[in-house]
Amino acid sequence: MSTTQTNETLKIHNIDSAPEKSKGLLEKSKKAYGYVPNLHGVLAESPGLLEAYQTLHELFANSSFNKDELTVVWQTINVEHECHYCVPAHTAIAKAMNVDDSITEALRNKTEMPSEKLQALHQMTLAVTKNRGNVSQDEIDAFYTAGYNQRQLLEIILGLSQKVISNYTNHIAETPLDDGFEKYA
Repeated sequence: MSTTQTNETLKIHNIDSAPEKSKGLLEKSKKAYGYVPNLHGVLAESPGLLEAYQTLHELFANSSFNKDELTVVWQTINVEHECHYCVPAHTAIAKAMNVDDSITEALRNKTEMPSEKLQALHQMTLAVTKNRGNVSQDEIDAFYTAGYNQRQLLEIILGLSQKVISNYTNHIAETPLDDGFEKYA
């Protein structure tokens, strides 16, 4: 297999072309997804970044948020960052997780969430993202009133950490969509 070139300078590695320290990480990706996503192939150039991304993904996926809430955090950030790769990717992931399409569509179209609690999560995630963590006490109080707590507030930062890696990398690399994500572009 050949290495794909993207954005004139950034490569999308496969398992064979990846730096030695990334090969096992890409094997892990292939085992999890059935293939090596293009994002992971780009991240592979920096074994530490690929490992950080995979670790953050695992930690956030196993946080206190349920599948709908995970989707709200991921997609709120993806849409705010205008990530051409992650918005369709997380649409496909939400479908695979059986998240109601109304949640994904509201996030993609920037309309109201189907419940007040998810709307509060969306608003707090958006505030943390847009304001780089500088949120008001009123915003925190509204988040807590909706049924969330300090743990979930901090876990938004965990999800944001993961998404900064993927969104920013995809912007720089102009990462091409994987075949399975194209229909959600």
